Amino acid sequence: MTSDTAGDGLRARLSRQSEDTLGRIAAELLESPLVSGALSAAFDAREKAAQAQEVAMGALNLPSAGDLERLTRRVRSVSQRLEGVEDALDRIDDRVGTIRGGDALEQRLTAIEGQLSALAAQLADVGGRLAETPSAPAPAPVARASRRPTRTRTAAARKRATARKRRAAS
Repeated sequence: MTSDTAGDGLRARLSRQSEDTLGRIAAELLESPLVSGALSAAFDAREKAAQAQEVAMGALNLPSAGDLERLTRRVRSVSQRLEGVEDALDRIDDRVGTIRGGDALEQRLTAIEGQLSALAAQLADVGGRLAETPSAPAPAPVARASRRPTRTRTAAARKRATARKRRAAS
C-alpha cells in the first residue's frame, strides 16, 4: 500500500510541476513580441482567407455559411407557422365534424322546411281568397286642371316658357 501511495504522490507532484512549467512557457511565449506578432498575422490571414472564400463563393453564386444559417432559421420559422396553421385546421375540422354529425342541425333544417311549407300553404290560401272576392272599382282619375300646382310644377312651367321665348327670339 505504501508503494501505491508513494506512486500516486509522485504522479501528482510531477503533474503539478509539468502544468506549472507549461503555464510559464505559454506565458513567456505570449509575452514574446515575435510570437504575438506571428499569432496576430495568422489570425489576420485566416480572416482574409475567409473573406476571399466568401467572395469566391459569391462569384460562383454559392451561398455562404451565414446565408445557409439564415435560410435554416427562416425555414424553421415557416415550419413552426405551418404547424400552427395545421393545428388550427385540425380544430376547425373537428368542429365541422361535430356539426355534421349532430342530429340537431338536421332537426333544425327539417323544422325550417316544415315552416316554409306551412307558409306556402297559407299564401296559396290567401291568394285563392283574393281571387274569389270581387275587386273594388278603381278610383276615377282626377282631372289635370283640378290638381293644385306644386312648386316643382310651377318651376318647370317657367323653364318651358323661358325656353319657348328664346326659341321664338332666335
